[in-house]
Amino acid sequence: MDKVTRISATACPLPTENIDTDQILPARFLKLPRNGKHGEVLFRDLRFDAADKEITDFPLNRPEWRDAKIIVSGTNFGGGSSRESAVYALYDYGIRAVIAPSFGDIFSQNSAKNGLLTAVVTEAEYEALAAALERVPNLPITIDLETQTIVCGNLSFSFTIDGARKARLLNGWDDIDLTNSFRDKIDTFKATHTQAQPWAVPKARA
Repeated sequence: MDKVTRISATACPLPTENIDTDQILPARFLKLPRNGKHGEVLFRDLRFDAADKEITDFPLNRPEWRDAKIIVSGTNFGGGSSRESAVYALYDYGIRAVIAPSFGDIFSQNSAKNGLLTAVVTEAEYEALAAALERVPNLPITIDLETQTIVCGNLSFSFTIDGARKARLLNGWDDIDLTNSFRDKIDTFKATHTQAQPWAVPKARA
């Protein structure tokens, strides 16, 4: 997984609350293989009509936001079912961060495991960012994960993120890498445990 330190990019506002994982990736696409093509079905039923034609007024279909790498959205982004493929869809499309007042907790966990930053801001800060992007659509946002700051034009905010998820993103750690970050403590425990309870350690067969 790539490290995440600083993201400077165009941001697309999705001024809606409770965008759930079924809207991000409809259930009929859950069997897609993990081959980097989930981005083609991101927000499929919001971006396209029944005839598979683009809905022109959906924000990500507008020319100024088509290549956005950041989404600014309302409360409870990513709520609903715990489908990791919803994160795949965002990441494969090119989204590298989502800014919102709150997230579905499992969605946030899955995001951190797949290189997608979820930055929590206040409701007022979200509204200010969304309004600024509506006024100036190509206004870039810079997110600094190490300092946990967001800068957009003359707006500047701090954001919150779970410490363990921050560490994963900064270091580019998957689950095994995270476990290995505690290798010294694990080795110390094993040595102490073996000495204190040698009878508990399986013996090799002769």
